[in-house]
Parts: sequence; C-alpha cells; structure tokens
Amino acid sequence: MESNSSTLAIGETATITAVNLDEIPLKLLEMGCLPGNTITLLQIAPFGDPLYFNVNDSHVAIRLETAKEISIQKNK
Repeated sequence: MESNSSTLAIGETATITAVNLDEIPLKLLEMGCLPGNTITLLQIAPFGDPLYFNVNDSHVAIRLETAKEISIQKNK
C-alpha cells in the first residue's frame, strides 16, 4: 500500500518510493531522502509538526507539509 511519510506511526519503517522534487528541499535530498532508501518515524512534536525521522541513518526533522510530499511503501 503506497502512502506518504506523514502517515507512519512511531517506530514504523518504510521504503521511499518517490519524492516531489518541486517541494522537497535540496538539503533533504542530500541527506538521503531518495527513492529506495528506508525511513523510520522516531518522534512527533507535541503539536504534530515537525516529524523526526531516521532516513538512511541520518536523523532529520521534517515539516508535516514536506513529509506529505514523500511517497512511501510500508514494510511488513
């Protein structure tokens, strides 16, 4: 089932299938937020934004609206 990274639950891991290059900052791409890499949700800020992810062994905080632009396939 394909969805976006904002739908992950804490501790859930997925594989990135696509990113919206027009909406994703270059810095996230440089840190490994690319198709084929794994993404795990580590924490959610108290008001739900930002989300704290482990992306390809890099820890990054991603705004909710940006996380919605990262397509994923959840790992079973």
